[in-house]
Amino acid sequence: MIQVAMIFAAGRGERMRPLTDVKPKPLLEVAGKPLIVWQIEAIAQAGIHDIVINHAWLGEQIPVALGDGSQFGVRLHYSAEGEALETAGGIAKALPLLKSCSDSPIFLAVSGDVYTNYNYARLHAKAAELARMEQPHMHLVMVNNPSFHQAGDFALDAGKLYSIEADVGQKLTFGNIGLYDMRLFEPLPVGDKIPMSPYYRDAVAQGVASGEYFDGVWENVGTAVQLEALNQNLSQNTSNLLVRS
Repeated sequence: MIQVAMIFAAGRGERMRPLTDVKPKPLLEVAGKPLIVWQIEAIAQAGIHDIVINHAWLGEQIPVALGDGSQFGVRLHYSAEGEALETAGGIAKALPLLKSCSDSPIFLAVSGDVYTNYNYARLHAKAAELARMEQPHMHLVMVNNPSFHQAGDFALDAGKLYSIEADVGQKLTFGNIGLYDMRLFEPLPVGDKIPMSPYYRDAVAQGVASGEYFDGVWENVGTAVQLEALNQNLSQNTSNLLVRS
């Protein structure tokens, strides 16, 4: 069972300006709640009670808004970066917090600016499988290619991920929902900006990256226009609220 999750909340949200000039992007509201609260509630619903949140841009607002997590039935732990360290760098800095919350090396990681009705409880069995593997693996949830990323990230075939150039499977986009092994990040220097993309590509090339396809509600909210469109969609389709499959 997954014991700890990490929510990435350190980004500047340049394309969301001017809204993000005064508020960090994960605190922007959708259907009456901050984006990050939807994620926290979904993680809690899956039975995961420790959540590490990294923050940088206007980051002091996030602990003030969310507190210790008791109102959501979880324990929130904060990893303050000052300057955003990108995904792998953020995980490296948060690693002591992640380890303190879990007996397993496997953790769930999600973006604080994604809205989805994906059921995170579906990943418990896969996390247990990854924890038994001698070599660190990762597992990525893949979604249909959005209009702004029509080429996709990787090919998915029979639960395994391949390079987007491979002539197999379905070309899909990584949905910013993944299971990672803490051992992968132990060698990384703490405090450096380190992107995650090379690690995804390396894991795919080595054959240690599995994946699954999710075709439910998933929105990567990148601009003010997308935020407003999502708000309108949810107000008209209330079945997309809190329904996780």
